[in-house]
Amino acid sequence: MAIKLKIPTSTKTGQTGKGPFSRDPVLKVALVVFLVLSTATGGAFAYYYVKFGRMIDQRFKGPVFGNSARIYATPHALQVGDKIEIREIASQLRRAGYSDQGDGRSPMGTFRLFEGGIEIKPGPDSYHSQESAVIRFRGGKVDSISSKSGDLAAYELEPQMISSLFDAGQRSKRQLVKYDDIPKLLVDAVLAIEDRRFFQHGGVNFIRLAEATWVDVTHQRHEQGGSTITMQLSRAFFLTPQKTVKRKLSEMMIALEMEQKFSKQQIFEFYANRVDLGQRGSFTISGFAQAAQAYFNKDLKDLTPAEAALIAGIIQAPSYLSPYRHPERALERRNLVLESMVDTHAISQADAEKAKATPLKLAPPNVEASDAPYFVDLLRETLISRLDERQMNDQGYRIYTTLDPDLQKAAASAVETGMKLVDEQVTKLRTKRTKVGKNKFETKVLPGPQAQVALVAMDPHTGEILALVGGRNYGLSQLNHAVAKRPTGSIFKPFVYAAAMNTALDGANPVFTPASMVQDEPSTFSYGDQIYEPRNYKEEYHGEVTTRYALAMSLNNATVKLAEQVGYEKVADLAKSAGIVSVKATPAMALGAYDATPVDMAAAYTVFANSGERISATVVNSVRNANGDVVLDFKPDHRPVLDARVAYLMTTMMEGVMNSGTAYVVRQRGFTSSAAGKTGSSHDGWFAGYTSNLLCIVWVGYDDYSDLRLSGAQTAAPIWAEFMKKAVTLSQYSNARPFSQPSGVVDVQLDKTTNLLATPSCPQTYDVAFIAGTEPSETCDQGTGMRGFFSRVFGLGGEKALPPPPPGVQPVAQQGTPANAAEDPNKKKKGLFGKIAGIFKDDKPSNEPPPKPPDDSGKGPQ
Repeated sequence: MAIKLKIPTSTKTGQTGKGPFSRDPVLKVALVVFLVLSTATGGAFAYYYVKFGRMIDQRFKGPVFGNSARIYATPHALQVGDKIEIREIASQLRRAGYSDQGDGRSPMGTFRLFEGGIEIKPGPDSYHSQESAVIRFRGGKVDSISSKSGDLAAYELEPQMISSLFDAGQRSKRQLVKYDDIPKLLVDAVLAIEDRRFFQHGGVNFIRLAEATWVDVTHQRHEQGGSTITMQLSRAFFLTPQKTVKRKLSEMMIALEMEQKFSKQQIFEFYANRVDLGQRGSFTISGFAQAAQAYFNKDLKDLTPAEAALIAGIIQAPSYLSPYRHPERALERRNLVLESMVDTHAISQADAEKAKATPLKLAPPNVEASDAPYFVDLLRETLISRLDERQMNDQGYRIYTTLDPDLQKAAASAVETGMKLVDEQVTKLRTKRTKVGKNKFETKVLPGPQAQVALVAMDPHTGEILALVGGRNYGLSQLNHAVAKRPTGSIFKPFVYAAAMNTALDGANPVFTPASMVQDEPSTFSYGDQIYEPRNYKEEYHGEVTTRYALAMSLNNATVKLAEQVGYEKVADLAKSAGIVSVKATPAMALGAYDATPVDMAAAYTVFANSGERISATVVNSVRNANGDVVLDFKPDHRPVLDARVAYLMTTMMEGVMNSGTAYVVRQRGFTSSAAGKTGSSHDGWFAGYTSNLLCIVWVGYDDYSDLRLSGAQTAAPIWAEFMKKAVTLSQYSNARPFSQPSGVVDVQLDKTTNLLATPSCPQTYDVAFIAGTEPSETCDQGTGMRGFFSRVFGLGGEKALPPPPPGVQPVAQQGTPANAAEDPNKKKKGLFGKIAGIFKDDKPSNEPPPKPPDDSGKGPQ
């Protein structure tokens, strides 16, 4: 049976038989807009999702952070008797890459602490052979060092990493760490202040973001960020710091996508190595490990709660919260982090209060002391001339340098102290008192450039540069003054006198000795068609003086006269052989008119300090790959320049400069070890000096070549003295000995009135070294009549072999020290002619400083 249904149709007004959207045009438009927006939004989301996904894949497909070659200091030799704590050795070993045996094995090496000692086992990647050693301590000192082969007097620790070979385009430094190497204390500190729900959210903390947005809107300014660690990381890797809605949305999308591609531990590891934590010198501090080193000179594992809280706190605004520039802000922020750690139950309230009571204990801010940036710049220039920079960095080469960290600290400290003294003197020179009215005066300090400085310390027997400061502030100027050419001034004069002393061996006539006489008087010297008229300080002239005295008092006219007599060509040839290649055979050369760098002069002075052999300066010993295999070893050049006897004579003459001449200020400042040196002044201040085991050059001057108007004795010599005083307190430099006299040199006591051999009847004496066969042969009381008179007055003496020393003469311990420092008050006094001769020919007793050592600057041709 069929059933039929009839569906009625509406015939009412307004019912057209169509849907509700067709009845409302507004809804219809809204639907269309919604569909269009949904499609556009979905398309845009898909586009950016794919785009950002590719960006992330591209950025993380290789090494996340560019590798860098590591730079190591020269090994620290630990000796029995050294004052050092066990924990300090353990800290040094950790920084060098060693691991505690309880933490697993490191290819660099391991160590084991036990009661009263430490056992060190170098690994296959060590700089040294794999010979272990046991070091025992007693009373804060090294008591014994032993190995399988027996007891040792010393043991070289693994070289310390001092820096990394930075990319010249980036100027940032970082030490890469794994998540497992980051102490939980630091992780907790960072999460407590930056992102408490890091391990719960999916990249964006929408609740915190909404709170931050509400605060920003209601307060009409940006006060809170709301960014998670993942969002901060996405911004650091892919976006600009510009604060816009588009950037914020991009940041969120990248963060969401990164959370899908990486684990939380990986993301935190990226963050720990990437986050910027301030500035040190001209470098950005990147990552937690580099921050621990920069701010506390510590390994991450050694951080205290207060230190971890400080690092976590300055993430927000590294410059504003810099603990060096704004310690109060940094301290307040650190304490806020500690309170946050209490809130998250990372530490107890008692631990937080204890940490809050801890003052800021920061590493010294002087980057020259710790990072040696000028040294690293010089090292980089040296390496890239021989090796590919990208390869060194990408393959993680290990660069073993000549730098001694302890000596570098001493150099930086001496420069800092000495330049304060220079600044005070410069300010005094620039201070002018002018009349501005009746009985009214105004004091003004005239503007001018800031004095700069360079210090180069070298082992005179190996050529190794042990410390180098190239300027007073690397952050403000990266110009390395240690390799900047400047007129050498009077520190060049020893090469004039060395050429003169060399006449004893090269067959020249006349033969000059330290007791030879030379005229110091106003003179005009011609060379070609040029006229040269040097002048002494304050136009003071001394007449006929010994060469020894002329060098000690840095007499300009006497020096140029000597150079003329010896021959300008001979002086120039000697200087060029020593490495001062810019010199020309002119009268002005004798006073240091030509340029050389402080490093050049350090190498040149090894001729005197190293028995006549010049050794080139070197900053690197070895370059090895990441496995410890040698890539390239560096050896300095050795070149004989002077006979050892001539070098020794020059050393004794420069001891006179130090003990009784223009460099006496060094003794006044408390440096008492055996040393030789020379002051120098041109437009700049110089000092060059050395002991038996350390050579140091100091330069002070202006970058614009304007006249410093201060002598080397006033500027460079005090810095040298401060540095050397600190150096001799270090065990490796404390054994400075009197200079070793070579065979073929004889010590002679001369009468200071006649400069002839002293006898008991001529008790006023001084010691002089001569090359055997060139010493005077006549005694001070030899001869009769007029000849004896003129011998007494004018110092006439032969050049034949010396007879046996006269009986009764007291020997001396050091060149330049009078044999009779104390006189018998009842002895017969000198007569009138003796006094007159003493005025003109007196070679000052070396234990009596001159009342006011002259400036050793000279006027060159205009």
